Amino acid sequence: MAPTRQQHFPRPRTLIHPGISSPVRINSLRSPSARHMRLFIAPDCSLYDGIVRSLAENGIENASLTILGGYFDILSYCVAPPDPSGRAVIAYTKPIDAGAAWLVFGNATLGRSMKGKPIVHCHAAMRTAAGAVKGGHLLTESCIVGEGGISALVTSLDSFVLQQSFDPETNIPLLQPRNRTERADEHA
Repeated sequence: MAPTRQQHFPRPRTLIHPGISSPVRINSLRSPSARHMRLFIAPDCSLYDGIVRSLAENGIENASLTILGGYFDILSYCVAPPDPSGRAVIAYTKPIDAGAAWLVFGNATLGRSMKGKPIVHCHAAMRTAAGAVKGGHLLTESCIVGEGGISALVTSLDSFVLQQSFDPETNIPLLQPRNRTERADEHA
């Protein structure tokens, strides 16, 4: 049996954020309980509305979601290449229209934006109508669920808030766990 030839890939880029790093590398909070549910998002609904409205009806404002596959009439996303200005490691691209596409798998986080409104941060893998496999950050307000709807598995995060706030290390806003009694501007 002949040895298998190994394929060598270039080394991934090393990401060095522009700001001062915090000695606490992972911010985490514990939730002693959580609710689990399966969410169905109907056709013709945006991914954002399907998540935010349905979960709000169940008293859920913060959650982690696993989005199961499904068809979208409109799937819009962006990617995060290096920031040419150097102000941050990444900068989101302009929206990319995948058109009608099949979402293979995704993960989303529901939290609260810096303006105090619901925010859905979602990364997913997709297959376009032409068969190309893509991945990126879904623009959930622009993504319209197609025929058959989609399902998501939800874990509520009831004991704390996921609050978008400016992160001095990355120089961009990030969703960060906060005690329910903390104000959003305490960590700005």
